[in-house]
Amino acid sequence: MDILLILFSAVVVFFFAGVRIIFEYKRALKFRFGKYIKILNPGFRWIIPIVETVNIVDIRVITINIDSQEVMTEDNVPCSIDGVVFFKIDDPEKAVLEVEEYKFAIMQLAQAALRDVCGKVELDTILSKREEMGKNIKTIVEKETQEWGIIIIDVKIKDIQLPENMRRMMANQAEAERSRRARVILALAEEEAAENLLSAGKLIDKSPSAIKLRLYQTLANIASEKNSTILFPFPEEVLPRNTKELELDPKPEKAKGKKDKK
Repeated sequence: MDILLILFSAVVVFFFAGVRIIFEYKRALKFRFGKYIKILNPGFRWIIPIVETVNIVDIRVITINIDSQEVMTEDNVPCSIDGVVFFKIDDPEKAVLEVEEYKFAIMQLAQAALRDVCGKVELDTILSKREEMGKNIKTIVEKETQEWGIIIIDVKIKDIQLPENMRRMMANQAEAERSRRARVILALAEEEAAENLLSAGKLIDKSPSAIKLRLYQTLANIASEKNSTILFPFPEEVLPRNTKELELDPKPEKAKGKKDKK
């Protein structure tokens, strides 16, 4: 009786020792005596203990940080650049059998590609075209990882650290550029205002009553700002009808002077 109980317990332990639960987002590679057999799909799976083993692979999108790399740009500016790689395992069999530690291999490839791509362009290009730099790094890395059954989804440049003196120079350049734009905008505004005043002057000159209306408007503004009384030393009828009457004609005065001498 004791022997049967022992045998039954051994069978139960042996059975549960081979139970494997594979989640939907994972795949399991089955090996028998070290030889690859097949891929186990998600669900309840049983393997022969000791004889068979499994290697679990995550097929979700995986993220790897690219450590900060010291890069000398094409215009001889030293900078530190880091990034991030997004990849996914498309063929678990190749990812396990073709390369050892595929995560470490991808990180090394990404670091080398980052130094290579950023070292061939100027600093302004890296700062203004990060998306393009990431795509170039992705192209280089995925050429190698395709043979490993791994798809590179995207590569992003996260941060760019510049020397202190270079940051000061860029800040001064940005300030000078903002000052230049402000002066240009002010000059355009002055030009536009001058054109508007010229158009208004021409419009007033064409209308006999426009000068009087403008005068009344000015007097109304003065009266609203200051509590004062405005007196006209001459009647309204003597106001010029247009701006041409304000111009003095010296010729009639000269003629009149000659007649008086005679």
